Amino acid sequence: MESIVYFEISRKELLTPLKMVASVVETKQSLPILGHILIKVSNGNLQLTATDAEVEMACSLPLSGGLDTPQEAEITVPRKFFEIVRSLSDANPIQITTEEGNQVVVRSGKSRFVLATLPAEDFPASPKITDGITFQINQSTLKRMLSKTAFSIAVNDVRYYLNGLLLEIAHGHLSLVATDGHRMAVAQQTFSEDYSVRIIIPRKAILELLKLLADNEEEITIEIDEHHIKFNFNDQMILSSKLIDGTFPDWQIVVPHSPDKSAKANTAELKQALSRVSIVSTDRHKGVRISLEATKLTVDMRNPQQEEASEELEVDYEGDEMEIGFNASYILDVLNVAASGLIKLNFSDSNSSVLITEENDEEVRWIIMPMRL
Repeated sequence: MESIVYFEISRKELLTPLKMVASVVETKQSLPILGHILIKVSNGNLQLTATDAEVEMACSLPLSGGLDTPQEAEITVPRKFFEIVRSLSDANPIQITTEEGNQVVVRSGKSRFVLATLPAEDFPASPKITDGITFQINQSTLKRMLSKTAFSIAVNDVRYYLNGLLLEIAHGHLSLVATDGHRMAVAQQTFSEDYSVRIIIPRKAILELLKLLADNEEEITIEIDEHHIKFNFNDQMILSSKLIDGTFPDWQIVVPHSPDKSAKANTAELKQALSRVSIVSTDRHKGVRISLEATKLTVDMRNPQQEEASEELEVDYEGDEMEIGFNASYILDVLNVAASGLIKLNFSDSNSSVLITEENDEEVRWIIMPMRL
C-alpha cells in the first residue's frame, strides 16, 4: 500500500468521528503504536481506527473533492491530531499530506503542524469474527438496557470477571447483568432467535458503546464468537472488543424470589431525600438507615463526627415495621437511571438484599446487599 497520503476534508465532517475513535486511545500504552490513530484512504473513503489492544473503534466517512486522493494509502498519527483538529476553525478545510522522514503535515488556513508518525504496518490488525453468531437489535432498546445496568460493573476488581457485563441469551430472553459483589443490575428482553450465549464484555467497551448508541429504532448488528464481539453501525462505525475469559456468577440465585414486604415510593422524592441526608456522609461512611412503617419511610444518616440528618416521606408500605441499612450511593445510582415516577422496594428482612423495580416494568431489576450500621 502506498505510503504517500494526501487529502482534504472539512473540520465539521472530521471532528465527530475522530473524537469517537480517539476516546479509545489510552494516555499510557504498553506499545507506542497504541497511542496512534490509523488513517486509511481507500476508494474515496477515509477510515479512522484506534485501539488499546482490547477495544477497537473504526469509523468510515466519504471524501468529497479536495486534493487528488490515491486509491489506497494509510498512515498513523498521534492522538494529538485530534486535539489539533478540535482547536481549528470551521472556516477552512483541513489538508493532510505526508513527507519524507516519517512525518505528516496538517494544514488549515494559516495553521500548519508537522507530526511524527509510526509505520502503519505496525498497527494491530482488526479482529475477525469466525464461527460466530449474528443478530440485530434496535439501538434504543440496547441503550436502555445498558443504561440500566452499566453502573453496576466492577472497576478494577481482583475478580476480573466482574469487570465486565454479562450478555446471556437463553430460554427466549436476552439478559444483560452487571455486579460488583455488593449490588447487581439485570435488564432482560424477549429474544426470538434460538441461540445459547454467555459472554462477558469489558467495562470499557460497554462505556464506549453507550456513547455511540442513539435513541432511535435503527438496528445495530452484533457479531459474537468465542473471543470477540463486534457492534456494527451500518458499516459506518464499528466497535470491536475482546471478551473477558472467565465464569460470571450465577446471577439468578442472587435475585430474591419471594420478598414479603413491599414499599412504593415516589422516585424523585426518595432521590431528593437520600441526596440531602448524604450531605453529612464521608468518603468512608455512606451508610443510610431506612425505617419503614405503614405510610412512612424514614432515612437517616450519621457520620463519625456525630453529625446527622434525617428525612421522612410518605410511602405505600405493606409489611411489618423494619429497619435496614444500605450504602446510600448504591440506591442513588438506581434512582438516577430509573425512568418511572414510582419505585418499588421489596424486602424479606433486615439482613437480606432489597429488590428494586420500576412500576410496571419487571424486565429491569436491581438488587442491593444490606450493610451493618
